Amino acid sequence: MKKSVAILFALIISQFQAQQNAYYQQAAKYTMNIDVNAEKFTYQGNQTLQYTNNSPDELNVVYFHLYWNAFKPNSMMDQRVAGQGKNGDSRLQKDGISRLASIPKDQEGAQNIHWIKQNGKELKFEIQETVMKVYLSEPIKPNSTTTFTMDWDAVIPQQIRRSGRNNREGVDMTMSQWYPKIAEYDYDGWATFDYVGREFHAPFSDFDVTIKINKDYVIGAGGILENPSEVKGYDANTKINADKNKKSTWKWTAKNMLDFAWAADREYVVKSFDVPEGPKVFLVYQNNDKTKVWEQAQPYITKYYQIMNSRFGKYAYPSYAFIQGGDGGMEYGMCTMILGESGDIESLMGLMVHEGSHSWYQQMLATNEPLRPWMDEGFTSYAESTVMNQLFPPKDPVANPFVGSLDGYRNFVKRGIEEPAVWLGDHHDNGTAYSFASYVKGELYLVQLGYIVGEENLAKIMKEYFAQWSMKHPTDRDFLHIAQKVSGMDLKWFHHYWINTTKTIDYGIKNVQYDAKSTTITLVNNSQVPMPIDFSVMTADKKIVTYQIPMNMTHTWKKIDAFGDFKTLNYWPWTQKEYTFTIPYTKSQLSVLGIDFSQRMADVNLADNVVEVK
Repeated sequence: MKKSVAILFALIISQFQAQQNAYYQQAAKYTMNIDVNAEKFTYQGNQTLQYTNNSPDELNVVYFHLYWNAFKPNSMMDQRVAGQGKNGDSRLQKDGISRLASIPKDQEGAQNIHWIKQNGKELKFEIQETVMKVYLSEPIKPNSTTTFTMDWDAVIPQQIRRSGRNNREGVDMTMSQWYPKIAEYDYDGWATFDYVGREFHAPFSDFDVTIKINKDYVIGAGGILENPSEVKGYDANTKINADKNKKSTWKWTAKNMLDFAWAADREYVVKSFDVPEGPKVFLVYQNNDKTKVWEQAQPYITKYYQIMNSRFGKYAYPSYAFIQGGDGGMEYGMCTMILGESGDIESLMGLMVHEGSHSWYQQMLATNEPLRPWMDEGFTSYAESTVMNQLFPPKDPVANPFVGSLDGYRNFVKRGIEEPAVWLGDHHDNGTAYSFASYVKGELYLVQLGYIVGEENLAKIMKEYFAQWSMKHPTDRDFLHIAQKVSGMDLKWFHHYWINTTKTIDYGIKNVQYDAKSTTITLVNNSQVPMPIDFSVMTADKKIVTYQIPMNMTHTWKKIDAFGDFKTLNYWPWTQKEYTFTIPYTKSQLSVLGIDFSQRMADVNLADNVVEVK
């Protein structure tokens, strides 16, 4: 009897644990009505939000983001920028002083919440800087849906970063992160990071947004315009349907994306074209002498989507809009806001390709950006380098598209200010260190992975990652699980060194001994990060042979990957400082020998990696 009870108890515990560890994601449906006062740069808003709790937890509070509260003197963003001084984001400061400190009172960002209700019952809430905590009248039980209604007004801030009015390129309104947005809730709890300048996170949501604005305005947005024949810019036969206040009504919808962003300007033109097998692309910009290069973009954008769809997974949404937002570049659902004025097509496409690729590594594969910015910015940068190398091929057709990032990383390491990629995005002390940790080391994470497991395996990993986690919220653990499964290798050591530390790779050729019938080479690990080594030789008759020296921690090694003939030697234990091996070539038979002819390994000192045989 006791044994049976014990078995039953164990089964119950096992089932409970399985349920607790099962993946889930929350869902939301927004219905918004927005009335814009373009002269005063304000708007009135109300929304109905259906929120579904798919978690196993009962929720007694919810949180909303109020991002525009950051754009005022003495906000947390202002304090952060002031505290970092010249080490911070140069776009947020002038002469090392925060630009937010001088925003005029009437141009401060504000989202004034009048009331919020749950299923008709008014709720208590408190504003904590850019986060609103809401106390529920009734708990949201697991696998249930509740309805929030909310009324608010907002002041569109002076544009300091991303959102705002009258930016430096003359765009009237860039409306990003502009509405009270419910925070993401997952296994790690509520994602309630304060907005102090960097990235965003949210649950997948559906949007039904109605915007009333002066009839002279054209709107570009990430979504489907449901009434193009009633508004300016989208239909040659438009009969603008304006009300007595001379306002047009714009109706936008979007499904299963993280946010809804838009921009409005009287001078916008809208051009569109269809990419074969999707999506429909919209270009929304001020058509003038400074934006003429936009006219050249269509064939490059078409090829861009074809490469991305083939290499990384098919774009899931019906359309995408590149919108002149007037400040840097920032990705949103089905659109991006970018600088419109560009001197040449390659510069414009570099910006479009990077921001567009966030549709994969931010929207469809929706990682928590504030928590793991390297998975978002880094993977996007990898896609950018890959695609730009094909859109604008270098003179050397076999050039490694990541050489520039590798050289930049090596030069940066010498400055001694590197910070680990594992740090929270907003909590890096140095703006340049953040950029290298998130963009460059995130990109090189995949470059190093390709070097370790082989490019064929890396391509399979990226496709499988998309197949398993598209339209979900993956973590680095999920990606690593796929990488290990596809490659058959243990890769936890690599992930730890590259993401959690600032330790570096530095291998060198210590000695070369030429004998009558062979050559003996001794390699040395001069730094802290162990790596497998591809050691290649070029013979006098220009033949290349690559000797793979595996590392025992992977337990399995790549089969073929690199230049020329491929041979595998005995593994190099990671605890062993030096490694000696012999190859069946004499001095007269050799031209060049060295570590990593492919130039993928992020060795910080290349001076001792190659020997020319003379």
